[in-house]
Amino acid sequence: MESQLYRGFVFALYQFSLLLGIVLLPIALLFGRMGLSLPVHRVVLRLEDAYAGATPS
Repeated sequence: MESQLYRGFVFALYQFSLLLGIVLLPIALLFGRMGLSLPVHRVVLRLEDAYAGATPS
């Protein structure tokens, strides 16, 4: 039961991080023109790895 709850929580966080990345895309493009970057991809990749580790094989 705890593993299902954890997997659901990580999946929800992963989906939220994808949504956040999409919403922040215009700001990221603006920052890219100024030579800065938003590290949203790191959050998405870490949550993807955590979700992949939580799912049964």
